[in-house]
Amino acid sequence: MLRRTFPTPEALRRLPFGLADVTLSLGTLVLVGLIARLGAGTLISFVPPDVVPSVSLDPRNLPYYAGRSTLRMFIALFWSTLFTLIYGYIAAKIQRAERVLIPLLDILQSVPVLGFLSITVTGFIALFPGSLLGLEAASIFAIFTSQVWNMTFSFYQSLRTIPPELDEAARLYHLSEWQKFTKLEVPSAMIGLLWNAMMSFGGGWFFVAASEAISVLNQDYTLPGIGSYVAAAIAKEDLSALGLALLAIVVVIILVDQLFWRPLIAWADKFRLETSAAAEAPESWLLDLFKAARLPRLIGQVLTPVGEVINRFLSSLTPPQSIHNHHADEKRLVLSDRLYNFGLLVVTGALLVTGLHFILTTVGLAEVVKAFSLGLFTLGRVLILLIVATIIWTPIGVAIGFNPKLARLLQPVVQFLASFPANFIFPFATLFFIHANISIDFGSILLMSLGAQWYILFNSIAGAMSVPTDLREMATDVGLRGWKLWRKLIIPGIFSSWVTGGVTASGGAWNASIVSEIVSWGQTTLTATGLGTYIAEATAAGDWPRITLGIGMMSLYVVGFNRLFWRRLYHLAETKYHL
Repeated sequence: MLRRTFPTPEALRRLPFGLADVTLSLGTLVLVGLIARLGAGTLISFVPPDVVPSVSLDPRNLPYYAGRSTLRMFIALFWSTLFTLIYGYIAAKIQRAERVLIPLLDILQSVPVLGFLSITVTGFIALFPGSLLGLEAASIFAIFTSQVWNMTFSFYQSLRTIPPELDEAARLYHLSEWQKFTKLEVPSAMIGLLWNAMMSFGGGWFFVAASEAISVLNQDYTLPGIGSYVAAAIAKEDLSALGLALLAIVVVIILVDQLFWRPLIAWADKFRLETSAAAEAPESWLLDLFKAARLPRLIGQVLTPVGEVINRFLSSLTPPQSIHNHHADEKRLVLSDRLYNFGLLVVTGALLVTGLHFILTTVGLAEVVKAFSLGLFTLGRVLILLIVATIIWTPIGVAIGFNPKLARLLQPVVQFLASFPANFIFPFATLFFIHANISIDFGSILLMSLGAQWYILFNSIAGAMSVPTDLREMATDVGLRGWKLWRKLIIPGIFSSWVTGGVTASGGAWNASIVSEIVSWGQTTLTATGLGTYIAEATAAGDWPRITLGIGMMSLYVVGFNRLFWRRLYHLAETKYHL
């Protein structure tokens, strides 16, 4: 029997006609053509209250719809990455900024995607008058808000747990802040950031349907995309169209994994902080193709002088931080710190007074008590989800991160499961709950977990992959097994990553409660008791006082839980449980 073999990078380099270069060039041209074709659809004329053409359930439109949604996802991922690097760096490096930025991040991740959409969509339409770009920007922003918080928490925590000796070495070598950022801080955070970006990208699919069906100026507008296609199929109870949409999303997830995430995972393996190489590095056929091609190296040689000029310029703007000056002016800053704390107290007091005025003049104290009690039901579901997800997925994540062969086998599977938009199968779950007589009060926990549990899995994988191979080999040599291995190596090694996963899973679960506590199939609607249902019903009714109260109460729960629980675990990770 003949066995199919693939050429190695060395063999491809010896080919006289540059087959790898031809393949990459053709692939690049196809990609540019697809982007141009999909992007042209965003430039059509649109002036409210004109109606955007409705989504057709003709299966021939599915590839185009899937392409439009995927393009929005990648644009949102680009802006999420840029925001992560800037916001996370400032929060980790400037103590006074951290006191505001991290609580603000807690609040932002607790605000539902629908909340951002209802506030910003009018502004985006005004920003691009006469063009559909305004609605496209609103949709992309909604997806951005579903991706960015997880990535920012990951990058912030990675910067906070960089080994002190490496930070001290950067000072001794007089690296500029820019050099330190590019040579130490970003590389040390790369593996965790990459896995969280994968999780965020997958989580973005969860809100594609909501971001492509926008309500503004008392008019519903539907952008062409696979999310709006699914929404139309659900409204018409068309199971065949829903099945085709699920098949299309499966194809998209597999293509994105093979052409984007798998090459990045293989490339990022070089950023492991250890003295010995991984026993078996991740592989990617596309990365091998890039290594075999001559064209990327030629382009790199041309751009290298430009990069060096930019690096020198940015290094001159961010001179090395003197060890002496780093500590010398602490007394001088005491007064400014006190003034800063006083200003922060004044702002907090003003917000509390404004909140009390809003409560007394609109909804009343009884409604606040009702919203708070509903939040307790949702909090219980979130806690159950976190406990069960930790017990199930943390050992699986460690096994995948420690075993490269298992990672190659299961990484596409977990990427697919995390990327698959869980709300696409909510209609099937609704039918199951109806026929099995399962209360949505309990079923909503399962629906919330379909989107939130993967944060714990992916961060456990990232944490396990970051544990140096030499430490794992040493643990094996000294005979650490079972619980001793977990207590001495695994828990300290993955703790900070697990905390990041727990924070984002908690915030994601609260956000998902809005679409998990009230689900529909055609004319049948199941409603759970909880804060998510309260916000969803208020949004449907256009009741702005109760929308504001619901979102504010959810933010209060998330921020309070983060302050009382997660922040203490973050401090423990920074001071004790890190490598």
